Amino acid sequence: MNRLNLITLGVKDMVESLTFYRDGLGFEVFVYGDESSPDVIFFNNAGTKISLFQIDRLVKDINEENTPQLGHGFAGITLAYNGKSKEEVDEVFLLAERAGAKIIKKPETVFWGGYSGYFQDPNGYYWEVAYGDSWEFDENDMLIISEN
Repeated sequence: MNRLNLITLGVKDMVESLTFYRDGLGFEVFVYGDESSPDVIFFNNAGTKISLFQIDRLVKDINEENTPQLGHGFAGITLAYNGKSKEEVDEVFLLAERAGAKIIKKPETVFWGGYSGYFQDPNGYYWEVAYGDSWEFDENDMLIISEN
């Protein structure tokens, strides 16, 4: 199990999330079902895929008899977009802000030497947008993780 193929985000409002990610941030998506009431939304991004699914349906899909309890606050997970320059990080932040993201921490030089900031999508998911000057990317624009 040395790969992660799909991350599903449970969302409160599928149409609002579709508008935020597709129209606001420019993700290419495939919508299953009617756009006014989508069943599921898949992102056609390089590498690990993301999907959006109605949260009340997601908890029932996990266990209809004993659904997981939805909490309030930070769930201990962040999503990340790795940029190839500080300017790219700033551009993504402008795009996110125009799309309606809540800016949590504007990009700044951080303790590990990179340049990073955080925003929240309409459902409260935290996205880090970061750049590191020693980062390398593969042919799919995915970050190469190595010992050096």
